[in-house]
Amino acid sequence: MSNIQNKVVLITGASSGIGEAAARLIAAKGAHVVLGARRTERLDRLVSEIQAEGGSASACALDVTDLQSMHAFVAFAKTQHGKVDVIINNAGVMPLSPLASLKVNEWNQMLDVNVRGVLHGIAAVLPDMQAQGFGQVINISSIGGLAVSPTAAVYCATKFAVRAISDGLRQETDKIRVTVVCPGVVESELADTISDDVAREEMKAFRRVALNADAIARALAYAIEQPDDVDVSEIVVRPTASPH
Repeated sequence: MSNIQNKVVLITGASSGIGEAAARLIAAKGAHVVLGARRTERLDRLVSEIQAEGGSASACALDVTDLQSMHAFVAFAKTQHGKVDVIINNAGVMPLSPLASLKVNEWNQMLDVNVRGVLHGIAAVLPDMQAQGFGQVINISSIGGLAVSPTAAVYCATKFAVRAISDGLRQETDKIRVTVVCPGVVESELADTISDDVAREEMKAFRRVALNADAIARALAYAIEQPDDVDVSEIVVRPTASPH
């Protein structure tokens, strides 16, 4: 039996992109996936498709920027399955722009979703994982969490923060596994939130070489499948042809 089978795996930002791909693959491997996002109509469709393939899936509306919403999401999973084995803090936004554009509202949105959303996910599962003596927190960072690029200063700052938070959590526990996955360019809707003209054009060129979201889903499944005494701390997944 795989170490992923029958685990209860929560995925935030599950309505598209990496979250959707992870939901499909992890459910196909025998886990019970619990999916959260704001776009509930997409979640419901995804759940139906996973169930039609014989997988176990359920969904709950989730706003990761709201701590109470995150607690409700985790409570929903516990009501369905009695425990939480894994949370994948995947929800993220990327409205890139030069700092000189002063898009302060977009800066705050990135901080709220990319940093506070991860912290809220940790806060909602950590007490139960500590009490049960096992669990895994998987946080999605980015190659933007490894190096800074123009127009991406705030986005990169949030992804550096995700890596820092993750490593701090890893050092504070000897029972809970903590994994950071840093994707390179992936086909997703992430770039659709870019409102700045310069950043949007630069990102079009940057994204000409992109991975399918399934590549990241496989990395997530790999981290979950390892034995309980093996903590895959960080995985970087880039397109082979990526210059960055």
